[in-house]
Amino acid sequence: MTDSSWPTPTLLARLGPAVADYPPGSVFGPRDAGSYEFVWLLHGSARWVCGELTVPLTPSALLLVRPGMRDTFHWDVHRPTRHAYTHFRFHTDPQDQDARGPDDSGWPIVRDLSGRGDPMAALCQYLLTLGATRPPAWERHAEETLRLLLLTFVHGPGPGAGAHTLPEPLIAMMAAVRADWSDGVARPLSLERLARAAGVSESTLCRICRRQLGVSPVEGLERLRLARAEPLLWLSNLSLRAVAVQCGFADAYHFSRRFRAVYGMSPSAFRKVPPESAPPSPIANGALSALQALVPASHSAQ
Repeated sequence: MTDSSWPTPTLLARLGPAVADYPPGSVFGPRDAGSYEFVWLLHGSARWVCGELTVPLTPSALLLVRPGMRDTFHWDVHRPTRHAYTHFRFHTDPQDQDARGPDDSGWPIVRDLSGRGDPMAALCQYLLTLGATRPPAWERHAEETLRLLLLTFVHGPGPGAGAHTLPEPLIAMMAAVRADWSDGVARPLSLERLARAAGVSESTLCRICRRQLGVSPVEGLERLRLARAEPLLWLSNLSLRAVAVQCGFADAYHFSRRFRAVYGMSPSAFRKVPPESAPPSPIANGALSALQALVPASHSAQ
């Protein structure tokens, strides 16, 4: 069963979203989990033990327990512990012989929520808010939030958690790009400067980029710069010259020529095409998307 065909998780409202407080040294278990359960610490620490697996839990950890697991929680022995939790199941139509829940055998056990702007932390907080305030139709909203949380938990919150983890020289290179683009203007940088920032020779950086990105460092940055033009063309009244300057091109002519070479149409024609019919983005592949995630978004256009 693919992610898109997952049934929406069914919340067990009597079992969260809510918080629980335990005095120092408390133990819960062993128990046989009868449902899926998200557990995240708010204060204190704990150890989660399941068979031969022991996972330390801190306020930065989000744990997902699966049905059938026999586990035990050992709460902090020195101070009180507060944790949040919510239970859910996947309900399928019993008349459908092919219906089944998702294959969770390859899912991670725990994720770290300490990353800046981690969407899972925000989703967890929203679940707690829904559970505490219980506005109209709160259970439906909680189930949709659970589905988003689960998809993000399984696949990771961003490029760094997926298949396109960038090597250290590219991360160092993009730190220099991020500093240079911090005012919102995506200027070109020379190969010499990029290699110096990456801490490798120019030839080595080119080899790494072609292996990881399929293009040279300078070409990769140009694709990021061109991709920045898309929302400026669709969602602003900026002139082509102003878009060109924002994307680091000397003038509208140079910008239009490079845009046509990559997109197969002029910026003016692209502006008239609805997004669903537009040519694919030059950073559609995962590696270039991961590169883009390391630089700030362009400033809002007027």
